[in-house]
Amino acid sequence: MNFDYNKPDLEASQLIDLYKAMLKSRMIEEKMLILLRQGKISKWFSGIGQEAISSGITLAMKEDEYILPMHRNLSVFTNRKIPLNRLFSQWQGKMNGFTKGRDRSFHFGTQEFKIVGMISHLGPQLGVANGIALAHKLRKEQKVTAVFSGEGATSEGDFHEALNVAAVWELPVLFCIENNGYGLSTPISEQFKCEHIADKGKGYGMESHIINGNNIVEVYSKVSELAKSIRKNPRPVLLEFKTFRMRGHEEASGTKYVPKDLLNEWSRKDPILNFQEYLRNQDILDEKEEVVIKTEIAHEINDNLEMAFQEKEVESTLEKELGDVYKPLDFKQVDPDKKTSKIRLVDAISQGLYQSMERHEEMVIMGQDIASYGGVFKITEGFAAKFGPERVRNTPICESSIIEASFGLSVSGIKSVVELQFGDFVSTGFNPVVNLLAKSYYRWGQHSDVVLRMPCGAGVGAGPFHSQTNEAWFTKTPGLKVVYPAFPADAKGLLAAAVEDPNPVMFFEHKQLYRSVYQEVPDDYYTIPLGKASLIQEGEEVSVISYGAGVHWALGSLKNLNVRADLLDLRSLQPLDTESIYNSVKKTGKVIILQEDSLFGGIASDISAMICENCFEFLDAPVVRVASPEMPIPFAKNLEEIYLPNKRFESALKDLLIY
Repeated sequence: MNFDYNKPDLEASQLIDLYKAMLKSRMIEEKMLILLRQGKISKWFSGIGQEAISSGITLAMKEDEYILPMHRNLSVFTNRKIPLNRLFSQWQGKMNGFTKGRDRSFHFGTQEFKIVGMISHLGPQLGVANGIALAHKLRKEQKVTAVFSGEGATSEGDFHEALNVAAVWELPVLFCIENNGYGLSTPISEQFKCEHIADKGKGYGMESHIINGNNIVEVYSKVSELAKSIRKNPRPVLLEFKTFRMRGHEEASGTKYVPKDLLNEWSRKDPILNFQEYLRNQDILDEKEEVVIKTEIAHEINDNLEMAFQEKEVESTLEKELGDVYKPLDFKQVDPDKKTSKIRLVDAISQGLYQSMERHEEMVIMGQDIASYGGVFKITEGFAAKFGPERVRNTPICESSIIEASFGLSVSGIKSVVELQFGDFVSTGFNPVVNLLAKSYYRWGQHSDVVLRMPCGAGVGAGPFHSQTNEAWFTKTPGLKVVYPAFPADAKGLLAAAVEDPNPVMFFEHKQLYRSVYQEVPDDYYTIPLGKASLIQEGEEVSVISYGAGVHWALGSLKNLNVRADLLDLRSLQPLDTESIYNSVKKTGKVIILQEDSLFGGIASDISAMICENCFEFLDAPVVRVASPEMPIPFAKNLEEIYLPNKRFESALKDLLIY
């Protein structure tokens, strides 16, 4: 391994700064390992032996450029000048940290220091960096984003999706891969077949480089050079840093699986000891100055540790914790004008989206075939001509990476709407939805200003992969909002409100209703607050609760049977309008809940339980649920009719009325 430190353009003071940058990280780690053994912190992921990479990259970046580190990149945090007492509080789960005790170690970010924290699933970081870089490109800012990953995560689909998107969109991202030999205990020989990770960049038409990750001068100089170039000529670059992990994946893992001679070989390549020896040989650092530097760092560590130890244990209440699941919304309702036009559900959604794009000049729409083609349902037809391909962006087929990019746009203060071509396909982006978008505000205060449009539902003969209505996957995930309109006017106003909301919203749109349901819809922009049900009709015999296509099925059955019923269209499933549900049930004493989704685990089950717990004394009959059976959705029309619950609903309603 090459340890050529001779760079004539670096002054002695710069070399000393590079040394200090690595040394502080090493000394903090050594202290943390002691505290770990003492039980004063719960876990530690060691970066000992890899300090040159995160130190060199961070110092090569500008302070207003984002870095997305992993759990072995302590030098990123220290070189961004984060007060050590706050880092120590974070690792002890105290309030002065960055997650209020809600997450541990390096699972946090901070806008103040332009750091975006990781989630344990590793790969999503790469797609988030794309979103931040896209924001820079849209704003014509000459900035670069650096994102870290280990060689293990390069086997994840997120890595390949992120590189492909970055290459196609020519995004200014440095993909920094620390090849440290092992993914936990799995050696690289069992992880990939190519000789170098850098070779993978070629497949995406991407510039790539191999760098000695233990040579601080090489890291700093090469990254500085590339960052300067990327700011002028935006493009992604893949960097493979050859290094080694000298300790376990985390301390409990140990290193017994590593051959001893391999550990000995890499210990001789220690980035700090080798650089320290070079500085001494060049008369840049003498023993006296070395002692002074180490003493100053030791005092800084101990003083800040004392501050963290003195801080009391985290205290909170259930109300405070629940209050931080969603970013507060100062909702300002915009009432509709009187002028209306009779349009379809699909047109209303298109209108609401179009007017939101006019209202928010930086807002971006992303999805497959949404630009010149207008999307498979033609909802964005004409949008690209009006707003331009930069804001109406065709994407590769990579739901996960695009959802991650939407979070990166939100980090940069840009709203986005992602169209899932079919709601079924969200399964390939499930992780970033439920673990990144949903949890980030609660974890470290970063909201996800994202709407995911979900064309869904059966009744159109589309079969098992294009007909699901999978809202129950998301109504149980704290941090997400779920909207499911049944009528054009509601769809337009709710979509506009979803865009205004700074929290992630899953917006379900039933495909069968797109072109079959017409309504007078206000022409101009307006909003309808999320979390408010709509009482479609009133009656005292029974309460019928539904949403989406179920509302239309219920309307037909009530008309056929001439039933005097409260028909409650939920419209929003999360937040749920429990007040309207309870008021109706208390009035009628009987309730039937209709959903298109299969019965077990669906939202009807939770609504039924809530009614039984809160309105039991008002009930004159058991709560009835009607839903689809526990089976995939079949393709053939006759089979689909067996699956859907609309005909069974009428029979169940009759039985309930005579109970």
